[in-house]
Amino acid sequence: MHIHILGICGTFMGSLALLAREAGHTVSGCDANVYPPMSDLLRAGGIRITEGFDPDQLDPPPDMVVVGNAMSRGNPLVEAVLNRGLPYTSGPQWLAEHVLHDRWVLAVSGTHGKTTTAGMLAWLLEAAGMEPGFLIGGAPGNFPVSARLGGTRFFVIEADEYDTAFFDKRSKFVHFRPRTLVVNNLEHDHADIFPDLASIQRQFHHLVRTVPGDGLIIANGDQSSIADTLAMGCWTPVQRLGQAAGNDLRLQDTGHGHALDGLGLEQAPLDCGMSGAHNAANAAGALLAARHVGVPLAAGLEALRGFRGMRRRQELRGEVNGVQVFDDFAHHPTAIAATLGAMREQGGPGGRLIAVLEPRSNTMRLGTHRQRLPDSLSAADRVWLYQGPGVDWPVTELAAAMPDGRGLARDDLSMLVADLAADSRPGDRILIMSNGGFGGIHERLLQALEQREAAHP
Repeated sequence: MHIHILGICGTFMGSLALLAREAGHTVSGCDANVYPPMSDLLRAGGIRITEGFDPDQLDPPPDMVVVGNAMSRGNPLVEAVLNRGLPYTSGPQWLAEHVLHDRWVLAVSGTHGKTTTAGMLAWLLEAAGMEPGFLIGGAPGNFPVSARLGGTRFFVIEADEYDTAFFDKRSKFVHFRPRTLVVNNLEHDHADIFPDLASIQRQFHHLVRTVPGDGLIIANGDQSSIADTLAMGCWTPVQRLGQAAGNDLRLQDTGHGHALDGLGLEQAPLDCGMSGAHNAANAAGALLAARHVGVPLAAGLEALRGFRGMRRRQELRGEVNGVQVFDDFAHHPTAIAATLGAMREQGGPGGRLIAVLEPRSNTMRLGTHRQRLPDSLSAADRVWLYQGPGVDWPVTELAAAMPDGRGLARDDLSMLVADLAADSRPGDRILIMSNGGFGGIHERLLQALEQREAAHP
């Protein structure tokens, strides 16, 4: 079967493309923005990518068109599919019907940490010899791909609450029907489709309704938003994790790392290779999910030592003359604060921690959380902000709200790169945060730093 995927470079759709290719289908796709790491993974998998939405790419017509949720009415390719009467479906529906229908699905949901937790969980099952299939919205360090079919019935999936497609406005995750469900946390996000937290909680409750009675829900026990969601109705056993005393698995900050108590553990050191309390919580969720399918907690803790992290999660992209450039996917105030806090906790060679933020997600472009951003960025010694296309509010206001003159704003990417390179000095750690390619800023900045070093050795 020839499958053509619209919006193929999105993290979910790109991973789905890899699964379809592995299953033996001919896969092609298109997108408006083609950038690594997903574009590299797709091309390595033998998948042809077309940039843009010219209807000519439907000649000859594919057997099935899979439509990503970024596609909308008015897109020339979407209109051509409808006008020609070509068969089409959504990514989550195709996945449910062709991959997940006979699998034990372990789904990782929540506002933050889904990708990292899913990557950890896949690795825990792999280390236990269980050869899981998985679909992860990112590139896990322990695997060469972001998705694979696997060799057993177990399948790990990152379960996103964003809507499914222009013709199906339910959240993606209602298609997955997990037997093991992790709910990391729950906050208001995706303000372009969810007006408030309550509307997101309703979607999560729809997900809870799909988990069988002999399954398991693993929930953050410290968040009232999750407790309120489960109180809408829950027919599945729940295990809770968190710092509060009432949780089944308790997280403790020992001052030099984190430890776990409960379920047979007593002050068990937790080493997941990633710093920060948020990553410790991610690891605890992965451990409990793996335990549900037979991986003892002690074995999981040992396997976590071999976890190699995720691309675009506090990922070091390069170093020039003592200036380190990191990449991170953080795009929500809570995630931004957690990432910067973890970087501060991790320490460095003694220089400054510099944050570079592109408000690119739909929620960020709308300015829904902009009042929270000054506090979320407070751990940085200097903050650079980019006024990218489509941002509906002046980021200069945020720069002005930062204390001690630490906030700076630019609306030209080349100028931002040049000024950032000129301002940096040995020992600095520059953390670049965006949920997109950010115009290749990482490579451009490293190149600018190298040119500066060559000019002034």
